[in-house]
Amino acid sequence: MLDKLNEECGVFGIYGADENRVVQLTHLALYAMQHRGRDGAGMAVTDSESIYAYKDLGWVADVFTSKVLRHIKPGHIAIGHVRNSRKAVVERFAAQPLVMRYMKGSMALANNGALVNGYEMRTALEHDGAMFQTSSDAEIFAYLIARKRVKSSSMEQAVAEAMDDIQGAYSMVILGRHKLIAVRDPRGMRPLSLGRIGDDCWVVASETCVFDGIGAELVRDIEPGEVLMIDDKGLHSDRTHCGKQTPALCIYEYVYFARPDSVINGKSVHEVRLDIGRLLAREHPVDADLVCGVPDSGISAAIGYSLGSGIPYGTALVKNKYMSQAHLPKDDETLQELALKCKLNVLEAVIRGKRVILIDDSIIKGITARHIINLLRRAGATEVHLRISSPPVFNTCYFGTTINDRGSLITSTMKVEEICEAVGADSLGFASVEGIHSLPGVDCMGICDACFTGHYPMPISEKEHFDKYQQKIGESKD
Repeated sequence: MLDKLNEECGVFGIYGADENRVVQLTHLALYAMQHRGRDGAGMAVTDSESIYAYKDLGWVADVFTSKVLRHIKPGHIAIGHVRNSRKAVVERFAAQPLVMRYMKGSMALANNGALVNGYEMRTALEHDGAMFQTSSDAEIFAYLIARKRVKSSSMEQAVAEAMDDIQGAYSMVILGRHKLIAVRDPRGMRPLSLGRIGDDCWVVASETCVFDGIGAELVRDIEPGEVLMIDDKGLHSDRTHCGKQTPALCIYEYVYFARPDSVINGKSVHEVRLDIGRLLAREHPVDADLVCGVPDSGISAAIGYSLGSGIPYGTALVKNKYMSQAHLPKDDETLQELALKCKLNVLEAVIRGKRVILIDDSIIKGITARHIINLLRRAGATEVHLRISSPPVFNTCYFGTTINDRGSLITSTMKVEEICEAVGADSLGFASVEGIHSLPGVDCMGICDACFTGHYPMPISEKEHFDKYQQKIGESKD
């Protein structure tokens, strides 16, 4: 949906597969992560001699046509990236991976997240003579790695040293001519997992659902603060930064961003959403005939609500999965309304004459909720009770999501009763912050709930605060 909170990236890396399969496996992995980025896609491949990269705007199918895939050179190591942008106009040069050439050779880099000291780091580097081609945080990291590498013994050591200078959320894959490096920020704010295909092929990805799609087995999560290097000698980890910060995984990975068939920190995303649905049934019960979920992320929570309440679950909304939103203006509400009409339809035979409980993952502007409730009423629903599987979003996110303006959040400008009236629901209930924290396994590794509570896991500088609102340096975060 255009009126939804979006995560801004997904990353993938592969080492050691047959050269004739690396491009194809990376391509499949990008498809499996399409939900994490619809504005751009790219991959970089090395054959140990050179790095070849291709990237462009649009969905994976738009970017990697059969003609493009035929012309990508084979290699034994590759990284891939899908991207969402929070800008109305998306520019090709901001797509990733970034390919950099420096004194020690070449590297490609792809990132998921955002730095909270990016403005200061960029300014300091520019004052020291650096010239930036994009406004991506990934390029800041690349500059730091290049500088550290001049005096360090290896690229992975340079990466670990660069981590001393940056603050924020990042899960990153870095491609050298002979190695693959994966790094996760010390708080583990964005997910990153390690998998294996057979005996000699290693893969890393933002989500474990990718592994299922390419025939890989989940090995483990990459630890917060870990720098994992893969080369012809196997796996090597630098844990210098591990355990130095309190973990703070973004709670929306469980609520909305991740696919339900993924596993994060050892916890099934589907199971967490079932638990959230049960929580909603306890916290906001209502007498009704049917529970339905907004596809796709609301379905698991809706099933959980049904299980917790004893009210039957039904499929009431049909989603058009073939509609690309890549070229629709994100600041035009009229077009957003039209897009929603093309995106969802109602099964009238299921809805007519029923009191319906509608489960969705969030309310941002209220456009989506209002439209779906109108659809249900036109289909004959006698009552529509809206339940949201996350707490109200009040605050800007600085760590790589598209919550960049409090003024656009309906929950920050209206009370619950006013929102209920604005979207046309008979009642409205949000999951509580305390309830989310109490769910089995969710809080065991630490979560970030700053968008609900305003309690950020690290200080946010005034410069970064200004940039997040005003986009002073232009292009969006990774």
